Amino acid sequence: MPSERDPTSVEPETTSPGEDAEWAARRDDLSKRLAEQRRRLPENREPANRSQGMRGAAQGLKVASEFVAGILVGAAIGYFIDQLAGTSPFGLIVFLLLGFAAGVLNVIRGISGTGSPGDPGQL
Repeated sequence: MPSERDPTSVEPETTSPGEDAEWAARRDDLSKRLAEQRRRLPENREPANRSQGMRGAAQGLKVASEFVAGILVGAAIGYFIDQLAGTSPFGLIVFLLLGFAAGVLNVIRGISGTGSPGDPGQL
């Protein structure tokens, strides 16, 4: 009975010496290119200054909190004026818009780095 070939078996292919040399050259070339790319990986570079990133995050958090605080303070002032004067919702709307404007002004000052709350400076 003739033996049937097993389709799942893996038989090594026979190659000529010229093909072996070609594969060896390709393998060496690939190894060199991989080594070059590994040297370029970020973890192999000098570590970046992490304090700069933290400084930016701190400034962003400060600016965002000042913006939200301006809006909330304006809304609170408007609400209490409405309660005292009985003019609901006009005081809330006016002071909410004023708080928004103050928040935007604080953001512009915080990002540009010029001016302080007492000094309007240049925009």
